[in-house]
Amino acid sequence: MPTAYSVDLRERVLAAHEGGMRPVDVMRQYRVSETFFYTLLRLRRKTGSIEPKRPTGGPKPVLAEHLDELQGLVKSKPDATLAELREELGVRVGITTVWRALRDLGLTLKKSPPRRGAATA
Repeated sequence: MPTAYSVDLRERVLAAHEGGMRPVDVMRQYRVSETFFYTLLRLRRKTGSIEPKRPTGGPKPVLAEHLDELQGLVKSKPDATLAELREELGVRVGITTVWRALRDLGLTLKKSPPRRGAATA
């Protein structure tokens, strides 16, 4: 995930522009995109600040409301497959989403013990 430009760089870009440097020269010298440059000017004009926005943390997990139900299903049917758990939940999600929810709950999939092979003659 890309990180925001530092406040120091933002200040230098604006200082160069205010010092009379053409926008294209500022972009070239500080290796910033045209979009960043004009967004920075607009941000300062609207808010008076040039601080980068704080990260939002992403979207809420789809199964967040169903975690208790999922945990209960796993307790009642510990050998159920991911597809079976998904069907029992009744929520339209992918199998990977069910797997992620189980991982976030700290639950692991049941592993079958190794079987003995056929005896040799």
